[in-house]
Amino acid sequence: MAIAASRGAWAFSMFCAVLIVQLDHGLALAQARPEGTDLSIELVDPKVLRVCADPHNLPFSNDKGEGFENKLAELLAQKLGKKLAYAFFPQATGFVRMTLGSHRCDVIVGFPQGDDLAQGTNPYYRTAYALVAKRGSSLNDVATLGDERLKGKRIGIVAGTPPGTNMAVNGLMGSAKSYPLMIDTRIDSSAEAMIKDVTLGEIDAGILWGPMAGYYAKKANPPLRVVPLIRETAGPRLVYRIGMGVRAADQNWKRLLNRFIQENQPAINQLLLDFGVPLLDENDQPITAETMTKQR
Repeated sequence: MAIAASRGAWAFSMFCAVLIVQLDHGLALAQARPEGTDLSIELVDPKVLRVCADPHNLPFSNDKGEGFENKLAELLAQKLGKKLAYAFFPQATGFVRMTLGSHRCDVIVGFPQGDDLAQGTNPYYRTAYALVAKRGSSLNDVATLGDERLKGKRIGIVAGTPPGTNMAVNGLMGSAKSYPLMIDTRIDSSAEAMIKDVTLGEIDAGILWGPMAGYYAKKANPPLRVVPLIRETAGPRLVYRIGMGVRAADQNWKRLLNRFIQENQPAINQLLLDFGVPLLDENDQPITAETMTKQR
């Protein structure tokens, strides 16, 4: 009986020892893998950053890696220690369904806050539609579509975009020049065409989405003036927040992307400024290289 009891005690002590080792191992794994980073179920391939992108949509992305979303994807892949791969598809009707929704990729790098086609991360920039005009022209310091100096002027607008409503409310559509929203980006660009028309004097000013306005106005010769439309009182608000888009179920992936945005915001801001994107803080004040320097 004594021998049986001692064997039972020995077996119990061994069980406890094994349990302690297993608990220690589990604790070590939990410490090595912070909360919100288990991506084995959510991602197509946890070792590869698979990005959903348009192959012909500068300044955002292209298949040569020249857009600012390409550069941001490179930074993200570097920080996460992943290889970078793309699933290209034209950013038109069906883009989310054919890329993210079809599990061909795991993140849309530029995704507007409030769009319910995908789950958005925290925003990493805030910008607005902008008025583009020649420097030194009579419209050089116009900051709102309600300005009387715009009356009778020929203003470019991309059909179907929100500023069209603001223009209509202010009686500016009668002399406006419309550019198509849906185009084949492999061979055409409404933004480039509008900027060219402003440069040549075919139109007096143009209204474009901030990143496009800043990028193409910066490339114009001479460069054009870009004024974000943040003071609109008639028509919809023209300021938007942009984050990244992931699938609704991908909660750990979303948390990891939010952490990346938070930890790398200054570098992200600088990247966007290099492409001419007019950045705004939450108080509609411009974020510039100078303001970033003062905050350091």
